Amino acid sequence: MKKDVYYNTIAQGYDRLHEQEQLRKLEIIKKELKITPQTKLLDVGCGTGISSWFDCIVTGIDPSEELLKIARKKHPKATFIQASAEKLPFPDHSFDVVISLTAIQNFSDIEKGIQEMKRVGKKQFAISYLKKSSKAEHIETIIKQLFLSTKRIEEDKDIIFIFKE
Repeated sequence: MKKDVYYNTIAQGYDRLHEQEQLRKLEIIKKELKITPQTKLLDVGCGTGISSWFDCIVTGIDPSEELLKIARKKHPKATFIQASAEKLPFPDHSFDVVISLTAIQNFSDIEKGIQEMKRVGKKQFAISYLKKSSKAEHIETIIKQLFLSTKRIEEDKDIIFIFKE
């Protein structure tokens, strides 16, 4: 089953399954990043918008239209677009901050997705992935190749990388 189809089918129960763990990661990330109300933030793999709870100009992308419908209801001021991480529909350096919480292991092409996030970002990045993912070593290798200065934070279920260019 394709990932977007899978997430469309579980959309209504997604927050019950993942909200608390997403909020814990978000709290860690918010302490690491400098965000002002004028900051332009892109949330890649935003799901229902849990990870989009920032006091700034938020754009979220996700391949699942059903998850995006929930995000739009929760965050009417944010912009949510159906798109894939591997082909972000934005010009180079469009966002001050790019985040992706526990979505990267679901990308069809992990390296291309990370390259796209770096392309559209300017200064600050936060990426997390599941520790137990079979792709964890591959993800970490790509991250370390593409970003020079990284901070690695080990959370309960995830590894979080913070980059400041």
